[in-house]
Amino acid sequence: MSEDELYPLLKAYEGRSASASGIGKDLVNEPMIRHWCEVMGDRNPAYGGPDAIAPPTMLQAWTMGGLSGHTGRTGAHDELFALLDGAGFAAVVATDCEQEYRLPLRPGHRITFDSVIETVSPRKTTKLGAGYFVTTRMDIRAGGEPAGTHRFRILKYAPAAGRRPAPRRPRPVVNRDNAGFWEGVAEHRLLIQRCASCAQLRFPWLPGCGACGSPDWDTVEAGGEGTVYSYVVMHHPPFPAFAGSEGGREGAGPYAVGLIELAEGVRMVSNVIGVPYDKVRIGMPVRLEFFRADEDLELPVFRALAAGAG
Repeated sequence: MSEDELYPLLKAYEGRSASASGIGKDLVNEPMIRHWCEVMGDRNPAYGGPDAIAPPTMLQAWTMGGLSGHTGRTGAHDELFALLDGAGFAAVVATDCEQEYRLPLRPGHRITFDSVIETVSPRKTTKLGAGYFVTTRMDIRAGGEPAGTHRFRILKYAPAAGRRPAPRRPRPVVNRDNAGFWEGVAEHRLLIQRCASCAQLRFPWLPGCGACGSPDWDTVEAGGEGTVYSYVVMHHPPFPAFAGSEGGREGAGPYAVGLIELAEGVRMVSNVIGVPYDKVRIGMPVRLEFFRADEDLELPVFRALAAGAG
């Protein structure tokens, strides 16, 4: 089917429901807010106390269905994907997500939401192959009032003719708020944001200070020393994109992912290398290195400095 024939059929799905309306399985609540803030290292006083609000970036957390899930997708969603699959655009890759915040969420709020197919792009040519970007929009309400939106975008594509694309390590999401961090990584520098008003250091990068609210900031370069604050061990089937990396032989794992507390006081998530995954321990000293995943991607990782680490 030609592009001129296919695209009008795809575009007709814009505005149709992508999933049945849902209700959050839990009210907005203090324990989930506390756990989120502890994991993220966010000490903003607005997220605790009698007038607490939830961190805005928790927006999607209140809509998640857990292992038991929510009610399923609509017929329109499945029809759209079947149409793309039937036309040869059967491969899929997630590309990005966007959130907008309209209402502070507070403990006790009941969350409701629904999802629509917002846009289907004209056919685009990418390195992976030609395809269509499909954006779904989730509208989230608290007590019936609009609270925010969550947009999720994927590319449905046909792999480039004549070859199967080599699997690539998933790309980090780079946007206007964190581009400076990744530019620093490309120069083998680990940059931490510093509020220009109160000098509070923050990581990950954010558009404003969580302590005083100032939008102005500069950066400091981390010295590279840190300790393992917490960690998990990842187990997954072999995945060629991780072969030859810190992910283990043939990219199969298992491997340790640590929450690293830098000497500067902020925390970040990264792989712990140089020691068997089952030897990683809380409090273990580590040092920053840069790992080249492929020709255009480098990542900060941390090498264990414990006695006997390789």
